[in-house]
Amino acid sequence: MEYRSGRWKEATGRGKFTAIRTRITMAATSTPQAPPAPVLLSPRASEEVKKILSTQSIPEGYGLRVGVRGGGCSGMSYVLGFDKQREHDMTFDFEGITLYIDKRHGLYLMGTTIDYHDGLNARGFTFENPNATQTCGCGSSFAA
Repeated sequence: MEYRSGRWKEATGRGKFTAIRTRITMAATSTPQAPPAPVLLSPRASEEVKKILSTQSIPEGYGLRVGVRGGGCSGMSYVLGFDKQREHDMTFDFEGITLYIDKRHGLYLMGTTIDYHDGLNARGFTFENPNATQTCGCGSSFAA
């Protein structure tokens, strides 16, 4: 079997059934990878979280919780802080940072990028959420 032009080709010419069976076998024996985190941290946000972890007394076993809760100008607001793992959490490792995201919040956060700004116009963490249909002026709440 060889992979050419986006398709598996049978080197001996036995037919498509063999090619499909071989591909399934190869997939079943490959090493499973962890699913990607639904939330990404920008390099600036990642650097700031690591800085907070090293300078503040965050207890061992705590990770960065990213989530949503009802409330705010637009209906939902973001949750960002350090916390222990809870029952419904998905756990992700992002560049050495442990992320905890409640499974029920994943739908609202899928594809969100967290950035960190440290300037005259803005200071703090910001959320860029492709699922948000409406956001408030301060950027801390959204509607989906």
